[in-house]
Amino acid sequence: MMNEILGQLKGGDRRSIGNSDDAVSKVSRTPSLFTDLFAGMFAADPVIRMRAADAVEKVTRTRPDLLQPWKKPLLEQLSVLPEKEVRWHIAQIIPRLTLTSSERDSAVEILMGYLGDGSSIVRTFSMQALADLAVHDARLRLQVTQLIERLTKTGTPAVRSRGRKLLRQLGNDS
Repeated sequence: MMNEILGQLKGGDRRSIGNSDDAVSKVSRTPSLFTDLFAGMFAADPVIRMRAADAVEKVTRTRPDLLQPWKKPLLEQLSVLPEKEVRWHIAQIIPRLTLTSSERDSAVEILMGYLGDGSSIVRTFSMQALADLAVHDARLRLQVTQLIERLTKTGTPAVRSRGRKLLRQLGNDS
């Protein structure tokens, strides 16, 4: 039987977030429901997966601590899901994790892979996530800066625009 919070995420298609904002409100009031919400990203139904990812991303903007117990499944299982709507949320979520050096390497590999995604939104959020990780990692900063410089010259208008902002964020106004 599907739990109540995931039941709210059913129906329609991936062009709509459905009732995911209601799920965000419930989890914000009752953080113990986060486990049920996170489980939705493993649902067989791609609509539930996408809406659960949307809600998890929104909840963790203010409560990134809720993600920590789920770090391993997020990096190892959820990051390989094919839906662009899940991937762009995963890209937003990854920088909120407290990562060891090897986990950061895995996260960077995931995000680098997302840069080849067919979705400009996935690529843009992946660039942002890489920049967010690089801000706190000097060894990653040069690599990410060079990558963003390249993407700023060759990407879609959205990627180029985000790239210019990220270069300023990383302290490279070239």
